[in-house]
Amino acid sequence: MTAWVVRPSVESDWVAYRALRLEMLEDTPLAFLETLETARRHPEEHWRRRAGNTSESSRLFAAVDDDGRWLGTMGGFHASGSPDPHLVGVYVTPAFRGREHGMADALLEAVVAWARPRSGRLLLEVHEHNAAAIRYYQRHGFAFTGRTQPYPLDRSTLEREMAVAL
Repeated sequence: MTAWVVRPSVESDWVAYRALRLEMLEDTPLAFLETLETARRHPEEHWRRRAGNTSESSRLFAAVDDDGRWLGTMGGFHASGSPDPHLVGVYVTPAFRGREHGMADALLEAVVAWARPRSGRLLLEVHEHNAAAIRYYQRHGFAFTGRTQPYPLDRSTLEREMAVAL
């Protein structure tokens, strides 16, 4: 059994973050708003900035093993002018998926703790065909709000908004 902890990312995590982000985009492309090809072209500064949590309006959490390898990630983003923060960048590497590992739950707890002082609810957008993610969110109290928007990488499909009270 691999030991892991959940912690906020820091700029020096950029190589591990980049590796997991590329894995994410290859494994579950419909869950993210970027293509693998686009991500591969980002310069080092992009990865450093994303891993560095340099903004008060966002926080990235990682599940990290003893060797520093990222096994999962979730982030929170609170856009200026928006009353509610959003859950973003949700991913757990396949070997650590499932309730028995508890990794997704630990990551979600970290984002909820970050979001709670900012608002009374947490929002997310999920692709309409991402059934596993929808089931996970519903198990954790998220419900559809009725809002939808076209998925930017395939405008013939939808992203559906979900929310949970904090």
